[in-house]
Amino acid sequence: MCVESDGCEIEGCSSSDEVRTLSGSMSPGLKPSPDLHSCKPGQKFRAALRRYRTPAVAAGILSFGNVLNYMDRSTVAGVLLDIQRHFEVTDSGAGLLQTVFICSFMVAAPIFGYLGDRFNRKIILSCGIFFWSTVTLLSSFIGKEYYWLFVLSRGLVGIGESSYSAISSTIIGDLYTSNSRTMMLSVFYLAIPLGSGLGYILGSGAKDAAEDWHWALRVSPVLGITVGTLILLFVPDPKRGSADQMEGHIHHSQSWLSDMKALAKNRSYVFSSLATSAVSFATGAFGMLIPIYLFRAQVVQKEVEACTKKVCSSRDSLIFGAITCVTGLLGLVIGAVATRFFRRKTGRADPLVCAVSMLGSAIFICLIFVVAKNSIVGAYVCIFIGETLLFVNWALTADILMFVIIPTRRATAVAFQSFTSHLLGDAGSPYLIGKISDKLQERFASSELWKFLSLGYALMLCPFIIVLGGMFFLATALYFLDDREKAEKLKKLMQQTPPSSVKVISRRGPICTDV
Repeated sequence: MCVESDGCEIEGCSSSDEVRTLSGSMSPGLKPSPDLHSCKPGQKFRAALRRYRTPAVAAGILSFGNVLNYMDRSTVAGVLLDIQRHFEVTDSGAGLLQTVFICSFMVAAPIFGYLGDRFNRKIILSCGIFFWSTVTLLSSFIGKEYYWLFVLSRGLVGIGESSYSAISSTIIGDLYTSNSRTMMLSVFYLAIPLGSGLGYILGSGAKDAAEDWHWALRVSPVLGITVGTLILLFVPDPKRGSADQMEGHIHHSQSWLSDMKALAKNRSYVFSSLATSAVSFATGAFGMLIPIYLFRAQVVQKEVEACTKKVCSSRDSLIFGAITCVTGLLGLVIGAVATRFFRRKTGRADPLVCAVSMLGSAIFICLIFVVAKNSIVGAYVCIFIGETLLFVNWALTADILMFVIIPTRRATAVAFQSFTSHLLGDAGSPYLIGKISDKLQERFASSELWKFLSLGYALMLCPFIIVLGGMFFLATALYFLDDREKAEKLKKLMQQTPPSSVKVISRRGPICTDV
């Protein structure tokens, strides 16, 4: 017998001793009662929804939403040549689109992180998706004389998408633990390369089908509204720390300032955030400008003509998108398998795998600019290997955060890490790289060869930043075990003691709630 909490009996239950309440909890031994009555259609509908509110379904919907987030932001990069020609802007003007998007994204992320630690997370997620979907759709109707308005619209989209990035992974963190959490976060963060790659493919495909680049911005909003509705219906807002077996509902009693002080003293968190900034710098510049660079390489090799017609060639965006999808999958699988293997040998496996993969990635990304002038195929091979190694660390960085940060502080930690990684990374890298390219073009006679070379010289900054990120991951490995121990002890003490009075005793002496 299945019984709703308002005292109605649901038909079709096979067990005689199973009771399911509105919260999803179960208790045995309820006897049939004459006071029970058949459930009304609305109550049956709610009961049916709850049957599908499982951790796997929730993680699947959240992962698809993350795919959509990254797909939307890379759609613009997939048709950037057409946008450049339509609005008649330079490389730095094109890079400004990503810079404005990321600046608004990073400013809004800490605000949503604060809200996500204190209020209903799925409501915040849904509202954010509905907002950016609407703005993206409206931006496709902006005229060519209003480029500033188009740039502004990307900033508004960044605000909407920041709500998702700051909160969604913390829900998965509260639904799973240990190796299963690592695996589910790997699936979730597969959305970064997969969504980015699909964005290039979707944008280019919609543009070619309609022979108008504006249609590239009219597909993802429909999917966004669908995902927002699914989150409202099927994704729960689990108790914070429930996956860590913490008793009862944990109320967040500390101030935002206290959270920030604790995060600033967590060395693993600080160094991994700096490493993430290096990854963001490289991926932001690459994702926006590499398709243009490869197109110019083919113009130099006389394989294609310069873009002067109504619709520019989509070949490079399609190939780069497909490579990003495949390398993202490979990178995350390699990262999950390598980390699981090396955890048997060392507790520092997570940051060490990240460090080695980043240092290896820098070598192949540097080779792109050596071989591109003579061989596009060789450039694509280097991109494939370099991206695969770079994507190894996406899910592992999130897992590092989950290990060293207590559950009631994770949304704030994710949001502030997002803020710093974008502030120091892709908030400025597309515009900076574009500006360097423009300055190099101004100093010498303009030609297709020099346009290609100047953008390549500017992009050469990226592999050096990636090496710096690898060094930060090595620094993270030095402090990872101690910070993880502090977090584990604090989580245990929080089961018995109010958060405001918790102190942790470690091998190095008393430590306050700085995790």
